[in-house]
Amino acid sequence: MELISTDLPDGIRKIDLTGRLDLEGADAIDLKLTVLVSTQRTFAIVDLAAVEFLASIGIATLIRNAKAVRQRQGNMVLLNPKPSVAKVLSSTRIDQIIPVCYSLDDARARVRASDPGVS
Repeated sequence: MELISTDLPDGIRKIDLTGRLDLEGADAIDLKLTVLVSTQRTFAIVDLAAVEFLASIGIATLIRNAKAVRQRQGNMVLLNPKPSVAKVLSSTRIDQIIPVCYSLDDARARVRASDPGVS
């Protein structure tokens, strides 16, 4: 699992994940993801377009970080999961906890929707 982070000009952090979000993959990115999204108020878009597989440990990693982001009045959304990953998110109802978007523009709007400083 590979993680690449980019800070966009509008203050949103885009995080691209590549590979399998299974036990090994979650272990490989867990600390880095936590540092990127959970240590300060962050508006994060986690791009899942290149994630090939999502296991329960990967789901737990995403949920734990989304909750930590919200505790700091930030927000996290998931972007563009492959159909197999989207099916896992839907069947486990994770998409009810963490918004899933299919375009970057929609993700940017959704991630900032909870920000009182943005109208």
